[in-house]
Amino acid sequence: MSAIVISTARLNMRLMRLDDDAFVLRLVNQSSFINNIGDKGVRDLFSAREHIHSSYLNQYEKLGFGLWVVELKSNQQPIGVCGLVKRDALTSPDIGYAFLDEAAGNGYATEAGLAVMKYAKNQLGIKKIVAITATDNTASQRVLVKLGLEFKKQVYLPGYHGASCYFEECSHTLLNK
Repeated sequence: MSAIVISTARLNMRLMRLDDDAFVLRLVNQSSFINNIGDKGVRDLFSAREHIHSSYLNQYEKLGFGLWVVELKSNQQPIGVCGLVKRDALTSPDIGYAFLDEAAGNGYATEAGLAVMKYAKNQLGIKKIVAITATDNTASQRVLVKLGLEFKKQVYLPGYHGASCYFEECSHTLLNK
């Protein structure tokens, strides 16, 4: 499997590597990540590599998909992660993403998310994609609507404190046609 999984106009999405440890350490320790996704307990490069192995590489091996590193095409700088996650508590894979704070507001989450949705349908044959967000993460909720998902209900998932907003693809989503 090639390192680059998906390419868009401005972005490449590639497989995570163990040497992405410094990037992962930085990403998961941003207050925006901790507040909206959760504290992964990654505090040093060693725990970052363990997290990469258990959360990214294992997903690739078991499922053939996962969260991919999102890099700018212009300089190969990693700016976030985007892809699919399969949670035991959800019946369908869910789209997930997280970006460095300095990358916010440039449309990268929408660009990467649309490409992941298309890849999931066309290459992986996934019929239904869902998403979850923190109830107060309005920026992420706006992205999900742009991706063609709509809010359905609040759910309580194991490992998360409080409710999460649950989104499903709209029947009129262009990707479903």
